[in-house]
Amino acid sequence: MAVKRGFFLIIGLCSLVLGIIGIALPLLPTVPFILLAAFCFARSSDRLHHWLINHPWFAEGISQWQSKRALSRSLKRKAMLMSGLSFAISIMIVPIIWVKIMLLCMMLILLFFLWRIPELE
Repeated sequence: MAVKRGFFLIIGLCSLVLGIIGIALPLLPTVPFILLAAFCFARSSDRLHHWLINHPWFAEGISQWQSKRALSRSLKRKAMLMSGLSFAISIMIVPIIWVKIMLLCMMLILLFFLWRIPELE
């Protein structure tokens, strides 16, 4: 049982770090990593799970996703705006054309994914 808790704790911590890094880097999606961290912390650490689900940056999205499998329109818009902005900056900075095209494709896929998430009424 301790090995299982340790496994979930390590995966949760790694996911949290990747999610936080993903706030600034467009190649790492924040939301899936934070949701994975919440899932792992729920199985390994009550203290970290409580901290994460009550954190001012993540609480709203985690709560909405856990209860309704949907997000508010404003949260979706913020996610799409920040993702689009960070990708656009990356596309402008990168000098290599094939990387620009790859980033553009990744941005479009991510924006489509976010657009398809159900919205709360």
